[in-house]
Amino acid sequence: MKKEFVTETKAPNVYDTIIIGSGVGGLTSAICLARAGQKVLVLEQHDVPGGWCHSFYLNGYRFTPGVHYVGLMSPGESSNQLYAGLGIANDIGFYRMNPKGFDHCWIGDERFNYSANWEEFQQDLIAKFPHEKKGIIKYLRLVRNVGRQLQLIPKVKGLWQQLTIPFRTKHMGKYSPFTLKRVINWHVKDPLLQNILNIQFGNHGLPPAKASFIMHAAIMCHYAEGGFYPMGGGGALVKAMTNKIKSFQGTVKTSASVKRILLEKGIKNKKAVGVELASGEKIFAQRIISNADPGITYLNLIGKENLSAKLLKKLNKTTYSCTSLMLFLTVDMDVKKAGLDSGNIWKIPNQDMDDSFADMQKKDILEGEEFSGMFISCTSLKDPISFDGRYHTLEAITYIHYDAFEKFKGETTERSPEYLAFKEQIINKFLVTLEKVVPGITSKIVHKELGTPMTNEYYINSTEGSVYGTEKSLRHIGPFAYKPKTEIENLYMCGASIAAHGVTGAGYSGVQTAATILGCQQDDLLKEDKTQELRIFEAEDASNYPDWMLKKMEVKKQRLAKNDVFQNVDK
Repeated sequence: MKKEFVTETKAPNVYDTIIIGSGVGGLTSAICLARAGQKVLVLEQHDVPGGWCHSFYLNGYRFTPGVHYVGLMSPGESSNQLYAGLGIANDIGFYRMNPKGFDHCWIGDERFNYSANWEEFQQDLIAKFPHEKKGIIKYLRLVRNVGRQLQLIPKVKGLWQQLTIPFRTKHMGKYSPFTLKRVINWHVKDPLLQNILNIQFGNHGLPPAKASFIMHAAIMCHYAEGGFYPMGGGGALVKAMTNKIKSFQGTVKTSASVKRILLEKGIKNKKAVGVELASGEKIFAQRIISNADPGITYLNLIGKENLSAKLLKKLNKTTYSCTSLMLFLTVDMDVKKAGLDSGNIWKIPNQDMDDSFADMQKKDILEGEEFSGMFISCTSLKDPISFDGRYHTLEAITYIHYDAFEKFKGETTERSPEYLAFKEQIINKFLVTLEKVVPGITSKIVHKELGTPMTNEYYINSTEGSVYGTEKSLRHIGPFAYKPKTEIENLYMCGASIAAHGVTGAGYSGVQTAATILGCQQDDLLKEDKTQELRIFEAEDASNYPDWMLKKMEVKKQRLAKNDVFQNVDK
């Protein structure tokens, strides 16, 4: 950077708030601020908004890299409240995934299904592990208590509630210093049972020895009533949010990469006054919100020279979550007949989960016949309205360390033959596992594409392709997480590294940042609106589908049949 501070301090503030990045955190902030009367501009470096929630198409079939399921969708629950409070519940819909098994555990040769009914889930565990009955009951009670107490924190209002919060969150406070491994070891001993209870580790990306127990309990409680998938994929959520922003005269601009945040040197500190785009255009605002992660925000957009020694020390100690490999498939086969349903499959070896995770993080990811952990889902079964009657879409994911792709770091979008060959080897390794889950799938693949850490960096602009922002270990969450308000005056942050990660967590982060700016509470921005009602349908049961949905599904099938006829004629 040749120019550290702007001199155009008398230039008009064209916008009240500029938001860098259009992940759901940035979009929820934009909705709240625009609704409050602010003139808002959202800038997105990609050609479509949404961040991890965006959808893309391969040969006409839709995929969403960062939305696999959402929890707490019932009326009064947090995800439902978020969408209703933002005023977009009427514009979206969700499918409830298989309530008998929204998560399927494939642990070696063992099988266990996560029921969407908590009591049923507990009874299923006791039936499989009768010798651990007392521990199961005690552990699951603790998990539920922690989950409820976590939801109290943002709702604290007034002096009396502040004084009593330690008593009302005693379980959370007592267990917050401990890892998942330590807490679960206090309650249950059976290694297989521990793996089943820890199987959702993929939703925060850390093994039991490093994961916060509080974080894992929050994940389990988030899915206590099952998993739900947005109708139309993550892109449908993004579309509803961007339309809402525009309805309040806000602007969402894509293909607008921010080069740096413009600073003005004040008497006591530095002040954010605008942004400079990669094109050289400068746009000014009263405040800036960065939806990028701390590394991108502070080191790339602000610059080390403009940060305090204290913040630089924190940044140097910050660790980011693991990165991923994502295989996107379109297949011409009856996957239901092959055994798949709308539930996710978590497949790991029947061994200590920390050992499995360590194996995933090895630099040589081609070592061994299979990956030591895989998440598999069929999006066309989760989202029945997207199914054309013939071709199914699947996503398979494993977590790796960024070092596995270190040698390709300097490559541009013009990928080297070595990189492309490496991708093909990885795909073949994926297919070894997929053949065991869906026999015969390899010969039925119509289209395949692999997303790598380089893909994540290019499209999401996340540090080292990280999937959850900062690592969700004890030293990066709660009071140790980055805050919405930064040391730079008029610069704020939101997203997965601030309050919480995931679709709902990042969404709430944006609301909390907006509340910080507006000087109010989170709940003040998500007031109950009885005109808003979220539509929920059953992915496994079409009997409650309205006529318009059935008609749309039939039209999709007829269109495919017609295209097949034309292709046969051409042949």
